[in-house]
Amino acid sequence: MVRLRAPRIADLPKPILCVPLLLHWFWLAARHRSLTLPSTVNPAIETGGLAGESKSACLAQIAPAFRANVAAWTRVAPGDDPVAATQALGIGYPLIAKPDIGWCGYGVRSIEDAAGLRSYAAAFPRGAAFIIQHLVSAPMEAGLFYVRRPGAGSGRLTAMAFRHAPELAGDGRRSVAELIASDRSSSKLARSIDPARLAQVPGIGERVVLTTVASLRVGATYRDMSAHITPPLEACVDAIARSMPDFHFGRFDVRFESLAALQRGAFSIIEVNGAGSEAIGCWDPSLPLRTAFAGVFAKQRLAFELGAVMRGAGHVPVGVVGLAGAWLRQQRLIRRYPPSN
Repeated sequence: MVRLRAPRIADLPKPILCVPLLLHWFWLAARHRSLTLPSTVNPAIETGGLAGESKSACLAQIAPAFRANVAAWTRVAPGDDPVAATQALGIGYPLIAKPDIGWCGYGVRSIEDAAGLRSYAAAFPRGAAFIIQHLVSAPMEAGLFYVRRPGAGSGRLTAMAFRHAPELAGDGRRSVAELIASDRSSSKLARSIDPARLAQVPGIGERVVLTTVASLRVGATYRDMSAHITPPLEACVDAIARSMPDFHFGRFDVRFESLAALQRGAFSIIEVNGAGSEAIGCWDPSLPLRTAFAGVFAKQRLAFELGAVMRGAGHVPVGVVGLAGAWLRQQRLIRRYPPSN
């Protein structure tokens, strides 16, 4: 008798996945009399980080005292020379280039040289800015979800999830292209990988990491690691978050050398996300569907709860039209970004 595996949240087609999330959001909105109330939880971030916020503006809010915990970066405005900006920043190649207004890793590329950087800039939408960032060599990536109640002296690291970019194992015979073609979850990546790399034949057991981006949309895997949060890690994240003006709710994406290093607070921040942050640990494929949805719903309830407190303190939610405009602009841009790799 064949035993069927129970469905997981990551297995659901996006239209089906979004239905219960939207219904729950609308229920909370009716209860709190505001569809956009979570936009108040981080008043120093555009839309509170729900949609369309500047990634560089979020990173810039981290106080200089903690810049050692942030991967070096600079914003390249339209018309700027990206190569000159890289030289001024003092980082070498390879490096990371990514949109200032981004989502799900669209447009994020590892850049090997100045020619590649100029090509990326030339392909970027006119009038849009992007970020150049030091490529952190640390092999592991995590999302650290942080919450601080307004007025509280300290916050909590409420969740931690590891992100694993899609990878395949070589067999000494087939090329990277053939390995990708044989793996249904990775087949859609072939068009975004350099042709020269596709022709390579990895050795037996050699691990081939397929993308720079550790996103679900390209087949990445998330693992809930919240049980491994330590007081030193929480204290480090709390100090960084409290150095930011009125930052109460969001996720720090970090790279690090090992679990032990992360647990003692040794990491490099590559991105800060606000109220629109996904509770990525809920996408752990080992979690039952009910548990995963419960986690996402809890995150939504908390966003509205904290938003209500901030509204009571005088902060006004962004209007529906304003939020819709920010989201639509973001969606228009991601369709025009150079492909990620």
